[in-house]
Amino acid sequence: MDEESRLDDVLNQVGPRLRRIRRERGATLGALSAATGISVSTLSRLESGRRRPSLEVLLPIARAHRVPLDELVGAPEVGDPRVRAKPIVHAGRTMLPLTRQPGGLQAYKVVATPSPEQDGEQRTHEGYEWLYVLSGRLRLRLGEHDVVMGPGEAAEFDTRVPHWFGPAGDAPVEFLSLFGPQGERMHVRARPKTS
Repeated sequence: MDEESRLDDVLNQVGPRLRRIRRERGATLGALSAATGISVSTLSRLESGRRRPSLEVLLPIARAHRVPLDELVGAPEVGDPRVRAKPIVHAGRTMLPLTRQPGGLQAYKVVATPSPEQDGEQRTHEGYEWLYVLSGRLRLRLGEHDVVMGPGEAAEFDTRVPHWFGPAGDAPVEFLSLFGPQGERMHVRARPKTS
């Protein structure tokens, strides 16, 4: 079925839907005419399918019946908006992907627990990474630097610099990780501190 046929099909169903909604509310064509300013004959032609519905007549009718315009035209229901990402579990880390497109910027929510599988060995690879600690304490070894970050703290670095990060101590850490390949940088703006 082509686009024009689908549109005709949707528009042909508007009239019966208008009649059903009006009758469910116990309204007459006269009462609906008074509420909308649309003539009784126009409303009758709309309900019988002898007049093609337009936005200028459907909006006042939807308002008078207190229904969304979607209900008058029979718009398809919106699907479930929840994202059902599958976590990646490896070496004491549970990574929940927050982005889906291949390549480009990747975002993950990570929960890292102390694990003997985490060797703490610094590694390098192409890209740029940004970390933001949500809860717990995150240890970041970056080249010669060794820092511990707490909730609300962020770090960004070129991943060609030897690095490792994981829980600082015996408690888990929860953080966001944004990674961009090919040296793609994240730009973070922070509000100036007020004194």
